[in-house]
Amino acid sequence: MKFAIITYILHKEHNKSYYSYEPYIREMNIWLNSAEEIIVVAPKISAFPNAIETSYLHNKIDFRNIPSIAFLNFSGVIRSLIMLPGISFRILMAMKEADHIHLRCPGNIGLIASMLQMFFPNKLKTVKYAGNWDPNSKQSRSYRLQKWILSNTFLSRNIKVLVYGDWPNQSKNIAPFFTASFSEAEKGLHNKDFTSPFKFIFVGSLSAGKRPLFAIQLIESLMGKGIPVKLEIYGSGVMKNELQEYIATKNLDPFVRLMGNCKLEELKEVYKASHFLVLASQSEGWPKAVAEAMFFGCIPVVTSVSCVPWMVDYGKRGILIDENLTSATEKIQQEIRNPENLKEISIAAQTWSQEYTLEKFEEGIKKIIYDSH
Repeated sequence: MKFAIITYILHKEHNKSYYSYEPYIREMNIWLNSAEEIIVVAPKISAFPNAIETSYLHNKIDFRNIPSIAFLNFSGVIRSLIMLPGISFRILMAMKEADHIHLRCPGNIGLIASMLQMFFPNKLKTVKYAGNWDPNSKQSRSYRLQKWILSNTFLSRNIKVLVYGDWPNQSKNIAPFFTASFSEAEKGLHNKDFTSPFKFIFVGSLSAGKRPLFAIQLIESLMGKGIPVKLEIYGSGVMKNELQEYIATKNLDPFVRLMGNCKLEELKEVYKASHFLVLASQSEGWPKAVAEAMFFGCIPVVTSVSCVPWMVDYGKRGILIDENLTSATEKIQQEIRNPENLKEISIAAQTWSQEYTLEKFEEGIKKIIYDSH
């Protein structure tokens, strides 16, 4: 089977291998177990792979470079429109040659590919929609357009769109799915001692959408209430300098630390050693850090976005907060007064998350591919 991947995700070439963001590559390597040949249509930059990037595990990859595009300003729109015919041609050629077409959405490249796949109604196709599928969420026009095209059974045929969460009134194209980071061998009960000082962590990109500053302010607010807490922030991004400045200005250095990026094996030990994970994100698909933390009994402190409330069973497997800092602080204050209840939440989180293992993930992917072929 010749398997074509069309994605917006940046790649790097090093020693004749292609590298990208580790969670994405780790997942794609499972998809590619069933493929004899691979076509990857994606942007590529000239740089060395960093600590959180890894390579495809396949020896027959035909990589076809396309430029990244953006429509955020006038010059970006003009540049993107100039690039559009060349990008579309490369995507069309890959789709024409492939036995199975796999799209990564949402995004600008995903929008183009979701339109072009309509020219191949008899080809077998899958889409991994990694964003928020909630029909009631506020999203950009381009995201809504992608969702409409992919859901439409006349425009999109022979296609399975894998989405996070089980949403009502969906077309037959839409299939609830999940992702996984850990294996069956890593399952086990972790009995945490929920006594102070409480260790909080943030895991994710340091970007406005993930709201790492809110996590810091939450810790600051809890400290103001006399609660012994500390926070470690794992990740990198455009807000790093802003966060460093805030920590220094507020004299939070002994209690809040920026840890940078680290590998999943290192993060696993962090999850085991921590009480709570904070993710007050503005938009999510399946937040892998939340599921990973739950796997090891680290209680997620999260906002009601996308399928996150379902993941934490509306408060039975985690702590749901709103975006108001005062209200969130009061909610956590209330929860930590009852350590026995926190233990129950932690165990419930582990029981649920440990159902989603790499082995079950691979079985699910194989079923989707082989049911299609």
